Amino acid sequence: MALITDGTVALAEEPTDTRTLAARDGRGRRRSGPRRIRRPRLLTALTWVVLSALALVMLVPMYIMIINAFKPQQEIIRNPLGFSLDTLTFEYLWAAITSERFNVVAAYGITLLFVVLVNVFGILLSAPVAYVIARGRSKWHLGLLLLFVSGMFIPGQVTLIPVVFVLRVLGLINTIPGFLLFETAATLPITIFLFAAYLRTVPRDIDEAAALDGAGRMRAFWLCIFPIMRPVVATIMVLNSISVWNDFVSPQIILGPSSGLYTVTTGVYSAVSQYSTSYTTVFPTLLLAIAPAVIFFIIMQRHIIGGLVAGATKG
Repeated sequence: MALITDGTVALAEEPTDTRTLAARDGRGRRRSGPRRIRRPRLLTALTWVVLSALALVMLVPMYIMIINAFKPQQEIIRNPLGFSLDTLTFEYLWAAITSERFNVVAAYGITLLFVVLVNVFGILLSAPVAYVIARGRSKWHLGLLLLFVSGMFIPGQVTLIPVVFVLRVLGLINTIPGFLLFETAATLPITIFLFAAYLRTVPRDIDEAAALDGAGRMRAFWLCIFPIMRPVVATIMVLNSISVWNDFVSPQIILGPSSGLYTVTTGVYSAVSQYSTSYTTVFPTLLLAIAPAVIFFIIMQRHIIGGLVAGATKG
């Protein structure tokens, strides 16, 4: 840049701050602005196609079940995907609610009791273990975490037969305590894993402040740290509740028909197994079974994402 003063020409230095240099490219030319990396339109379209296909795979069966729960047998066979307001009726849904083969109220009550107890026992057992693992610094704590996490990779059906033999020896087969013991143990791996991941983000200053006030480790955990874990506790409750509600194999084998206790899934099985060709019985009964779980998941889904993200990074 030229500067003329008293007939002399002097060259003024251009500013050389980092912002100016950053605004230049390799040849010394100024850039018009930051370049944005645009996503190819083909990739965006392909992403939407894949997501739409997955949504159809999951939503179409649910749509068929909901629509056919309010239609007569002939209409279901003739046009399973369509519906008409003239043929829609609540008669078959009410028949399923009042059916003697499937007591909906009793099944809801028993399953809800199992859901609450499994959540309470699982959280009470997992939270202190996860706290010790998260605050530990030795390899033993890491090994203990890996031991619990390894349980996530073992299918529950593989351990079911040995569990039956153990419960039979203990005299807990076909009993509620035996079933609760198995379901609680099945929830421990994922619960401890998520709790430990979240507790690693909680500052240790809270533990030190509680210790200065004279609180022991467990008292400091339950009074000071556990209230902070509400996001991940909500996540665990949602995941465990849906798992217990939808479980069929475990209550069918551990409780068994001889116990006289039917959860929602085993009650559906006993109601429709002998009448599988009667779609006016199958679809309304299935709708009654999954409706509470779907509604609960829709309401609580934001807590699942919030709890998982909260423990994803270390603060």
